[in-house]
Amino acid sequence: MKIDCDVVVVGSGVAGLVCALELPEDYNIILITKKNLEDSNSYLAQGGISVRRGEKDRESFINDTLTAGHFKNNKKAVEILVDESEDAVQSLLKYGVEFNMKDDSLAYTREGGHSKFRIVYHNDITGRAVMEGLIKKVKTRRNIRILEECEMKDIVEMDNSSLGVIAKYDNKYTFINSKYTVLATGGTGGLYGNSTSFPHIKGDGIGVAITHGVKLKDISNIQIHPTSLYEEKIGRRFLISESVRGEGAKILNYHGNRFIDELKPRDVVSKAIFEEMKKDNSKHEWLNFRTIDKDINARFPNICKYLMDIGIDPKKENVPVVPAHHYTIGGIDVDMNARTSMNNLYAIGEVANTGVHGTNRLASNSLLECVVFGKRAAKDIKNNYTEEKKNLDLDNLAYSIDGNYEDIVKKRIEEDENSKVK
Repeated sequence: MKIDCDVVVVGSGVAGLVCALELPEDYNIILITKKNLEDSNSYLAQGGISVRRGEKDRESFINDTLTAGHFKNNKKAVEILVDESEDAVQSLLKYGVEFNMKDDSLAYTREGGHSKFRIVYHNDITGRAVMEGLIKKVKTRRNIRILEECEMKDIVEMDNSSLGVIAKYDNKYTFINSKYTVLATGGTGGLYGNSTSFPHIKGDGIGVAITHGVKLKDISNIQIHPTSLYEEKIGRRFLISESVRGEGAKILNYHGNRFIDELKPRDVVSKAIFEEMKKDNSKHEWLNFRTIDKDINARFPNICKYLMDIGIDPKKENVPVVPAHHYTIGGIDVDMNARTSMNNLYAIGEVANTGVHGTNRLASNSLLECVVFGKRAAKDIKNNYTEEKKNLDLDNLAYSIDGNYEDIVKKRIEEDENSKVK
């Protein structure tokens, strides 16, 4: 089976949806997703989206991002992220996304590593609110065809140019022949047993890049989130947003004593918790919600409900927390317009390495990166659009229908880790 289009977007998180929406409405776009539209890590995001609070906040926001990333960031990428952040939030508002308001203006919260309150949010389900707004908008676009339960198996290339993807859809292998391919497939969280990610998000985009020789960068760089909920059950960890600490919650050791400044960058807090767990010989430490000077049920309704449903009352008792894999910092190497080393192939969101995060991501910069670089990818495609299209004989091209990249990605991550140790 063969489908023709102008652009195929692989992935239905914030990056993929924004890119599809920002492309001209006379383009024929196909958006495919491995599961359902809602089954992306974007949907799970709780905290919010960082945004510059006017020109006076520019240097502070840039410095906070560089400091969190240990100054290993691409400064140009950071400047782009900060300078285009206000426009990014306005784009989301235009697409119908709702954020919390205060006195007819956007409300702001703070998270670890930020020197001021500059994070817009929707209660404690920002990702869900953003995704629901974008999904509703995408479904109104007649030029965007959505294929759910459609798994990319490979990309098709010729002479280092992307010509589309091979996907399995409705139990059939389908060649989606496109002029441009955008990978928005997410990170590698599903490869880790202790992770806040959906288990099906296992680095497919990175695996495809590896097999086609597309340039990668720092794919062993991951971020550990300090406060996932500790539960005995095996599976995805429930995240307790950093904004909980931003609003005043305190981290305590097993003996009930505070041992770390909760608003340090994530890697610092995670390391401190691991060290304290080792010292205590404990499986977790504690998070005290009772130091928050707000109604926690109103500010964090989703988190509180989840905790109450499993028998933990955060108004009366400490909550057990443990660090968990949360975000893939490294990925497919891209330029400032999300272009990869393969012609007509773009990568956006967690699958890409823009250089924004350095070695540690500043809280709430991930959804912002998705919007900023999703918009940039769409703009670059528009600016370089060509009517030319190659007619292909698939019998003469090499491609895979296996699509199992798990071992390939794990091996490359290990190799990248070893190269840094040396």
